[in-house]
Amino acid sequence: MAEEKNPTPETKEPASEVDALRAQLKQAEQARDEYLTWAKQARADFENYQKRNARDLATERRFAQVPLAGDLLPALDNLERAITAAQQAGDKGPLAQGVAMVQSQLLDVLRRHGVTRMEAMGKPFDPNLHQAVMQQPSAEHPPQTVLQVLEPGYMLHERVLRPARVIVSMAPQA
Repeated sequence: MAEEKNPTPETKEPASEVDALRAQLKQAEQARDEYLTWAKQARADFENYQKRNARDLATERRFAQVPLAGDLLPALDNLERAITAAQQAGDKGPLAQGVAMVQSQLLDVLRRHGVTRMEAMGKPFDPNLHQAVMQQPSAEHPPQTVLQVLEPGYMLHERVLRPARVIVSMAPQA
């Protein structure tokens, strides 16, 4: 009879041990699934980070010329003023032609690097592109139309490098 009692407890221990192992296995599978989900999410986040970083780097490279181009614009304005003054004085000599050539070369270099002059004259006033210096009554033009460009504006690719300084029309006062 002693032999009969020993096999019975041995059969009970493995059953409870199997249940315990099954529970551990279930917990391990849940932990594995949780870690796998976290790993997939981390991988997706890292891939998104890499894409965003590449996009930001490309944008930074594209607009790296902003400080230099912005610093060159006042010199370009002065060349334009010199050409205008020479034309008003009737000077068509080699100095006036040289200044015009320098201005043309500088505009060409800037254009090759994505800097373009905005055409504002006669266009509707856009506060994103223009800086209104003053308003002037006008019966010939609709209100909020650019009447005169005091300082040309420039774009670098699709961004405003410098807004155009303009005089804007307003309705005549009755």
